[in-house]
Order: sequence, then C-alpha cells, then structure tokens
Amino acid sequence: MKKFKFLKISKTKKLRYISNYYKKNLYIIFLPGFASDIEGDKPKRFLNYAKKNKLGFLALEYSGYGKSSGEFTKGNISTWANDAKRTIKSIVKKNDIILIGSSMGAWISLLLFKSIKKQIKGFVGIGSAPEFLTRIMWKKFSKKTKSEIIKKGICKIKNGGYEYLITNQLIKDGRKKQNKVLNVKIPMKIPVTMVHGQKDEVVPIKYSREVLKIFSKAKKKLNIIKKGDHSLSSKKNLNIICKELDNIIKNTN
Repeated sequence: MKKFKFLKISKTKKLRYISNYYKKNLYIIFLPGFASDIEGDKPKRFLNYAKKNKLGFLALEYSGYGKSSGEFTKGNISTWANDAKRTIKSIVKKNDIILIGSSMGAWISLLLFKSIKKQIKGFVGIGSAPEFLTRIMWKKFSKKTKSEIIKKGICKIKNGGYEYLITNQLIKDGRKKQNKVLNVKIPMKIPVTMVHGQKDEVVPIKYSREVLKIFSKAKKKLNIIKKGDHSLSSKKNLNIICKELDNIIKNTN
C-alpha cells in the first residue's frame, strides 16, 4: 500500500492518513468503523479503485485509532467527526467528494453532511451504524455492565465477536443532540447506496434502511449481500461495493 502520512492538527495531535492526488476534482473518502485502522482490506481496495479510475482518495485514522496520536478511551463521536472534517479540509480542500462510511464511519459521514454538504456528491454506507452507541450497544448491555460504565467510567465489552473499551463519556457524547442524525432529513439530490450483510450480527439491516429514509430526494438503493457479515471485507464483497461505487460515480452531478 502507498506510504502512510501524518497530518499535524495541533502541537500534540497528529492523525495518520493515506491519500492519492489526482488532478480531477473528485475524491473518494473512506471513513473507518469503531476501533478500526486503515491497514485493512477496505482502504487498500478503495485506494486501488481510485487510482484505476483516476480519482483522488483519502482514508484517515481518528485520534486514538491505529497510529494516530491520542488515547482511544478519551475520544468520542464529536472528536472523531471533527478529525474527519479537519483532515478533509486540509487534504481534499474544496474538491467534490464521495463518502464511504463503514459501520460507525457511516455515522461520521452523516455528521459531515451538516458541515461540508456542498462538497458531497454521493454516499455509500457499509453496514451502517448511525447512533449505535445508544440504539444498539447500550440497549444490549446488562444492568451490571451499565452500572460498571457509570460508576467506573469504563468497561471492556464484547459485541458480535469484537471486543471494545467503552467509556461513560463516549456514551454521553453519543446522546448529544448535535450527534443525532436519524431525526433530520437531508433533501439532497445525490446518489446514496447502503450495502449491508444479510448475516450481519453486529448491526441490524434496519439501520441501513433508516439511513435511506432521511434522504428525501436522493437516488437511493439498498444492496443486501447474501451471507455477508458486518465487515464485508472479502474480495467478493469488495467487488460488489466497487460496482456500487461505479453506479454512484455515474450518477453524480
């Protein structure tokens, strides 16, 4: 994979990213999921897709993720959305973008519609998990787990084969009005596609459907991949997602 770079956004904060510059003014932006880095199969495949199609590309690690500076347990949705916005503004500047949000990355993508919507020309969600902290995680937690998070401020939990450190400040931040995305319509005439695994045990398919509902004027599509899991990182599944990207690009204004 192309060499990783670091963006210094303060005296103590650096974010790791990977990018591809091309003279055309359309960039593909990949926003990873909760506790994920940019060394996996998805960013690698989308970078190669961008190169092949002569498009710009950017993928980043939020603060506390991967090799970016900061502590994961001190981050939250507000912090990570701001990381994405600042990195896009610095690297992509005012060029047009197509967002690809994986799991939590779809939540971050929807928050970006509040700040840089004029640049967004298309959106692909992969196993979209908007507002998952309260709508999915917190509801599944036992009384014991909830009590530990509230009293100790942190707890290690397992969800669908994944293990995470969950903090009370993270949950509280996810409840903030500014981070709610499913109660506000987005009346943009852009192509929007949700891709979801039929066998996703982490995030129910209904959340991809809910995302599509908030786009009142978009050209919308839901692609449910048979036997697909939450990650959708296999070669076969990534081929399907790239075909959806082809359609998104064809339908951009």
